[in-house]
Amino acid sequence: MPMPRSTERFLTTHTGSLPRPSDLIRMMFAKEEGVPVDPAALGARIRAAVGEIVKKQVEAGVAIVNDGEMSKPSYATYVKDRLNGFGGASHPLQYRDLVDFPEMAKRVFGDPGRSRRRTPACDGPISVRDPRAAEADTDNLRAACDAAKAEHAFLSAASPGVISLFFRNDHYPSHEAYLFAIADAMRPEYEAVARAGVDLQVDCPDLGMGRHIQYADLSLDEFRRMARLHDIVFTARPAGISFEAANPRHAHEWRLFERVKLPAGKVLIPGVLDSTTNFIEHPDLVAERIGRYARLVGRENVVAGTDCGFGTWVGQAAVDPDIAWAKLASMAEGARRATREFW
Repeated sequence: MPMPRSTERFLTTHTGSLPRPSDLIRMMFAKEEGVPVDPAALGARIRAAVGEIVKKQVEAGVAIVNDGEMSKPSYATYVKDRLNGFGGASHPLQYRDLVDFPEMAKRVFGDPGRSRRRTPACDGPISVRDPRAAEADTDNLRAACDAAKAEHAFLSAASPGVISLFFRNDHYPSHEAYLFAIADAMRPEYEAVARAGVDLQVDCPDLGMGRHIQYADLSLDEFRRMARLHDIVFTARPAGISFEAANPRHAHEWRLFERVKLPAGKVLIPGVLDSTTNFIEHPDLVAERIGRYARLVGRENVVAGTDCGFGTWVGQAAVDPDIAWAKLASMAEGARRATREFW
């Protein structure tokens, strides 16, 4: 189905992950730590949590909702439970941009959720282990949307590039061969989401993140050559392009569209909420941010979003859950104010 567009009003959405219920966090922590968890009980709690999270999104005014990634320990590392080939030693990521800030590095890697995150290396051929997992996600989301009367929905799935970033390759002869093997194994999940009539969001922050992790030692020219193996956003097939636009590192980048023309058929989903701060953006600021992009690329080509998720991994605690929901409600109000200006 086509990507929803802002034809009558500014639509709102978010990046994917949302705060998980505390009891679900405990169950998923146990599973990550190797403690036996009843699969049926976990599946039932995930299905109930998806129902709860979709209802809360609708109540907050989010137009394009999702399952909050309730079934996933993080947006990328969940694939170790769905694919074969990841049985090697776990290698925690090292962020080169934190080298000069060792105290901050301690805080980042001391996060209770991040410290439990397992990233086993690829040590064998990659193939699908659990073909039903993606279908369970779509079934849960469709049921929740029907109950909450949500009009539009999406599901996120990890890109080959971001999977290659989290899971070191100890098996394939080259990075290119590794990427293509991951893509082949992930294809059934992508197709299951599309087949269910739900928008597929491919999470691919791998180039931006990778510049500070696996590609940190490359020169700029070497990095650009590596980037050609990964999707380049304006020439790739996805219709919607979600990107950070609210936090202090990226808020100025709207000016890019003063000189870069948005290709026909593409929709921008700029982050109008910073997903790392407990400040609640004022609706007028949200409306201002939406308006900047609407004036440059056309109102119908802008959907308001968030910089990143509010529950990127289980146990993430950067933003208080109640504040996360208040931020989403403020985004919806800001979109209504921008709609009054542009329609």
